[in-house]
Amino acid sequence: MSKKCEICGKQKVFGNKISFSHSRSNRSWAPNIRRVRAVVNGSTKRINVCTRCLRSGKVERAI
Repeated sequence: MSKKCEICGKQKVFGNKISFSHSRSNRSWAPNIRRVRAVVNGSTKRINVCTRCLRSGKVERAI
């Protein structure tokens, strides 16, 4: 099972890689997921969070 952001739900998505000759093969795009210590409901927990959520301030980091 792929890692998923516990704040926004972002996870791996799938699509096609298209070469110059237009032949297609499968590929995937993975979000930048980090395992961080964060304050959740007043207590410190380790959660998987994407860097977009970290950068936008949706997560309060634990010290």
